[in-house]
Formats: sequence, C-alpha cells, structure tokens
Amino acid sequence: MTSTASVPLPTTVPPPARRRRVLAAWYVGAGLLLIAINLRMGVASVGPVLTAIERSLHLTPSAASLLTTIPVFAFGAFAFLTPLLTRRVGLHRLLGLTMAILALGIALRFEPQGWALYGGTVLAGAAIAVANVLMPAAIKSDFAHRVGLMMGLYSTMLFLSAAVASASVVPLMTAFGGSWRPALAFWALPAVLAFLVWLPRALHNPGHVRVAGRNRAADAPSEAGEPRMSALLRDPVAIAVTGFMGLQSLSYYAFLTWAPTVLQDAGVSAHAAGLMLAYSSLPGILTGIAGPAIARRIRPSWVPVLVVVVLCMAGFVGLAVAPAAGAWMWMTLLGLGQGGAISLSLSYIVWRSPDARHTAHVSTMAQGIGYLLAGLGPLGIGLLHTATGGWTVPIGVLLALLVVQGCAGAAASRDRHVLARSAAPDAPARVSR
Repeated sequence: MTSTASVPLPTTVPPPARRRRVLAAWYVGAGLLLIAINLRMGVASVGPVLTAIERSLHLTPSAASLLTTIPVFAFGAFAFLTPLLTRRVGLHRLLGLTMAILALGIALRFEPQGWALYGGTVLAGAAIAVANVLMPAAIKSDFAHRVGLMMGLYSTMLFLSAAVASASVVPLMTAFGGSWRPALAFWALPAVLAFLVWLPRALHNPGHVRVAGRNRAADAPSEAGEPRMSALLRDPVAIAVTGFMGLQSLSYYAFLTWAPTVLQDAGVSAHAAGLMLAYSSLPGILTGIAGPAIARRIRPSWVPVLVVVVLCMAGFVGLAVAPAAGAWMWMTLLGLGQGGAISLSLSYIVWRSPDARHTAHVSTMAQGIGYLLAGLGPLGIGLLHTATGGWTVPIGVLLALLVVQGCAGAAASRDRHVLARSAAPDAPARVSR
C-alpha cells in the first residue's frame, strides 16, 4: 500500500507561486468588475439630459425616447451574436474588444451630427449586449469557487454605476458650459480604462484552448457536450431562468423609465423625482451584493425569490396608492426588490449551468430573449398610460407580471442543471455547493 506521506500535497506550492496566483486572481477580479462598471453608465447617463437633447436637436419626444429604448432592444438582439464571436475571438479577448467598441460608441456622442448620436447608441448597446452575455461565463470560468461573491459584486457594480452616471451627468453638463455632448462623451473614459486594464489578460489568455491540434474558443462548441440553442429552448430549467431574467428586466426598465413621471404627476418636482430615482440604486446595492450569498444558504430555495417579488409589489402598490406621500419608502422597497431580483437572475444563469460553455449559451438565451422582452416594458406601460389616462392600470399590469415572475423564479431556483435529463448517466444532475 502506498503511504499517504509519499503523496505530494497541494500545500507544498512554494509561497512565491502562491502569491503570484493570489495577485493574478485579484487582477482578474478587478478587471471584471471594472468592465461591469461600464455596462450601465453609457445608458443611465442619457435620461437626465434627454430634455436638453430634445431642445438641441429639435426632436419629438418619441424620437428622443429611442435613445433610451434602443439600448434595451440592442441588449437582446446582439446577444445572439455572442456564441459565434466567442468561437472566433475567444472569451477574454472579446471582453476587451467590447470595451473598445463601447468607448467608440459613447465617444461618437461628441460628434454634432444627429446620426452619430443614434449610431453611437446602437454601437454602445451592441457592445454592452455581448459583454452582458460574456460576464457570467467569465465569472464561471475564472471564479468557479467564488461564483456567489463575484455575481453579487457584478450586480452591485451595475447598480452603482447607473446611480453614479445618472447623478453626475447634469453637473458634468454644467461644468462643460451647459453642453450635453461632452457630458455624455465623458463616459467613454471609464471604458478606455477598462480596456487598458484588461488588455494584458486578453493578450495572455484570449480564452482559447487547444483541441485536436487546433485552437478553439474555451467556450466554443465541440462534437461532445455542446449545448444546442434548440435544446435549451425546450429545456424547462433554461426556460425558467430566461423567464425570470426577462420579467425582472421588464419590471426594472419600466420602473426606471416611468417612476419619475408617476412622481411628477403626483406633485413631486422633476429634480426631486430624479434624486429619488438615483437614490433607489443604493438599497439595490445592498441586496445585489448580499442576495446571491444568502440565496445559497436559505431553504426552501424559492424564499429569496418570494422576498424580492413581495418587495417590488409593495413598492408598486405604494406608487399607485400614495405616490407622493411615501415616495422615499416606495423607492427604498423597489430598490431592494430590483437589486435582489437582478442579482438572483444573473446568478441563476451561472448556478444552473454545469460549466463555462453551458453558461455562455444559457446567458445568450436568457439575456437575448430577456432583454427583447424587457424592451416592451417601457413601451407597453407608456401606451397603457396614454390609453387610460392614469397609472392604476399600468401598475396593475406590472403587479400581475410580478406574480408570473415569482413563478418563473421559483422554478429557476431549484438545484438542477440545464439539459440534465439529456446528460450522460454519470453526469451530475444537481448543482454542487
């Protein structure tokens, strides 16, 4: 019998090598979070200066509203290109490329021609769409042992960056002499910084592996074990994850677009309504960072979903019944609920996937279909408000959709992997903890 004393132990790794690994992990983690910060700034910075854009370019309100709806639809439409691009470019290299394209799209807003504003918006939306899909796969690949923590930090960066951009763009416009163009173009700088920081990672490890004597993307299809989109579209786990992702996004973007108007119609000033909307991101940061870690420990697994849905329901009911009287309370409840919902939806993409390759495809389906669905939220709520002349019916529809969101989230919360039924007999069917 072989003595256990003769077996090399992992603890024999020399301290210098261990330190290098720790530093490399910190660098990759910081790079991913810096990329995450850029995934909402370019979008959230537009709303507060939309009136100034209308006046400057002599746009109709419907034409101006495209600047806020185009990115959401782009998040969905361009997400489906991600698997192909990942196979051609590589996961890590493609992440860096999205930051370069995002910087270009945002910088185009400085160009005085109207086409540059809309073209830059499409370009920025396309870059964010691809990065949205890649981020869960990158976290699954690089931080498989810290998925809950990294997904919490990732969703927190989304909320934090949106709050910073929406709160800072008007003061920036004032600093630039009242011009909205440099105030919007300014947000290209964080994207450039993210690109430069991530560049060594992209060059050193583009996200390709050697398979059968040739390079393939680390998350590219292979003859064995490749998750086909047609199979995912029929898989109940993938459908549940997609449903939860899409409905929570619809609720969030409807809230983001119309909550200030609801408050203003109730007598709240435009400035105060904007501050309240920015404030709602702060409680969202708390549930965003804590939600995934707590969700992994609570049983039954659907309880966190129920909590975030109830929080959102309470906030929307408050907006319908007494929007001005308890505005800060409703913004707090909605922030807590929306922050927890988005962190859970992103985490379920990772937790319900057995590996990084599956994560990329589930992320494509969930975010592609989900954001296309989400784009209908602001548009549909606006049409309902116009048709009914009030906010009771639109908010009632959002409450009904929250019930469906809760059912989808409860199904997505179950500890099982996508395509588990079609997996090999010895493949794990449950999520390892």
